[in-house]
Amino acid sequence: MIKIGMLTPSSNTILEPITYRIIADIPDVSVHFSRFIVREIALSDKANDQFRDEPMLAAAALLADADVDLIVWNGTSASWLGLEKDRKLCAMIEAETGIPATTSALAIIEAFEALGVKKLGLVTPYTADVSGMIRKRYGELGYECLVERMSGISVNKDFAYVPETGIRLMMEEASAVEGVEALAVVCTNFHAASMAAQLEEQFGVAVIDSVSATVWHSFRKLGIGARGVPLAAKWGKLFLCS
Repeated sequence: MIKIGMLTPSSNTILEPITYRIIADIPDVSVHFSRFIVREIALSDKANDQFRDEPMLAAAALLADADVDLIVWNGTSASWLGLEKDRKLCAMIEAETGIPATTSALAIIEAFEALGVKKLGLVTPYTADVSGMIRKRYGELGYECLVERMSGISVNKDFAYVPETGIRLMMEEASAVEGVEALAVVCTNFHAASMAAQLEEQFGVAVIDSVSATVWHSFRKLGIGARGVPLAAKWGKLFLCS
């Protein structure tokens, strides 16, 4: 049995059930979760302080007790705080636990690379300033966001209550913009993953959802990427990239 450990924001209620649904038909893989406090997404010092190293390392240590094969920070904070923060966190987790580590933000960038996309539509539940910072960070990495759609919410638990109809509308509007090669749906508490395959067929753009991309990336890190191929029909063509 291959065991994947995931660090989860305390107020996230989408990540776990969607992850379980994605891996349900993949034999000999299990996923295990550890939480730390995250209640607000904003650019303030108070909000950013939720992502300091100490609570994340403590949560990772609990996953290490389960003898997992990989530890994943399954949250997108480095999308606006900068990827270097996640790289540093991964190095600390690996040093303290001896277990390889990665993150959702790193997974999304690897997905861009695997699919060969540069021009994006950005969809988030966040406020305009957070979305704008993500757009800036992606731009620094060479990825151009041609369009943004957002829900304008800062309370983390409320992301899970955005109606699927509203999420679909944002995704459709962003997909329809000329030149968009892929949608980046940035948030792991947002119910978008199940719409990916249908929207890809409808609009001809790739959909990179944070939750499903993290599962794909985790498989890749563990050398089990080929197992993801049957998932593409339901969860998007990213799973064809082994």
